[in-house]
Amino acid sequence: MKKLAPLYVVLAASLWGFDGIVLRPALYSLPVPLVVLVESSIVGLLLTPIFVGQFSKLKLLSSADWISFFGVALLGGALGTMAITKALFYVNFVNLSVVILIQKLQPVFAISLAAFLLKEKLPRIFFFWSALAILGAYFMTFGFAFPDFNTGDKTFMAALLSLGAAVSFSSSTVLSKRALKNVGYQLGTYLRFVISALIMLVIAGFMGNINSVMDISSNQLWIFFLIAFTTGGAAIFLYYYGLKKITASVASICELAFPLTAVVLEYFLHGNILKPLQWLGVAILIFSIFQVTRLKQNG
Repeated sequence: MKKLAPLYVVLAASLWGFDGIVLRPALYSLPVPLVVLVESSIVGLLLTPIFVGQFSKLKLLSSADWISFFGVALLGGALGTMAITKALFYVNFVNLSVVILIQKLQPVFAISLAAFLLKEKLPRIFFFWSALAILGAYFMTFGFAFPDFNTGDKTFMAALLSLGAAVSFSSSTVLSKRALKNVGYQLGTYLRFVISALIMLVIAGFMGNINSVMDISSNQLWIFFLIAFTTGGAAIFLYYYGLKKITASVASICELAFPLTAVVLEYFLHGNILKPLQWLGVAILIFSIFQVTRLKQNG
């Protein structure tokens, strides 16, 4: 099963791509902090009856474990999610933009942090396939063109937010690996969402977004529950199951399945036809991710 572990991360990242293209656009009329709060709270509440019998295991967690989970929830569950959503808002959700370009840097941050914090040692060939995967992701998104900077005067803020999201998500990947050291992926998923919900309750309350919960339509409520059972809770289950068995560096490359899925869905759902070079980028990205998953894992 360890050989298949990277595929669970790929599947989780693919679900996140589906979320961004198909599900989350229906929630864009709501304040960003409220969206993250409701999503995390629903998953946490749904999982509480399942894990209430495992609360005794929490006593086994060290202070370092709790700090890691808090970091995961703060960076990945709260700040990173809000930053990338707000960045896309600034550029009117134009997929082929500077936001996507900066997100391609996420594996670079994750690999660097994993080497520094987790002391992960990787074969040299890993860096070749990693660089090729990022190059393929760029060609897949932009072809030979440069990112679209003509999105108004808020592009600079979008770039800063996207950079913040890339750093937050890559840090969350590394901290998740550390957080799962002494706990199973099931309980780890539960803690991630519960702590995220508590953090977002403070943030949304501070920003005055709590009252906007009355603005959630019945259709949006169904979207929230669909996210909870698929691209939210279920995706994190798959992600943590895979991450438990592989290195954070390898997981960061597998997460490039997110932009791959987003671009492919854009093609099939919105008719955004890919150019030949973009299809070449798709092939390079898929092949590179496949090669990374075949490397010997020491996670």
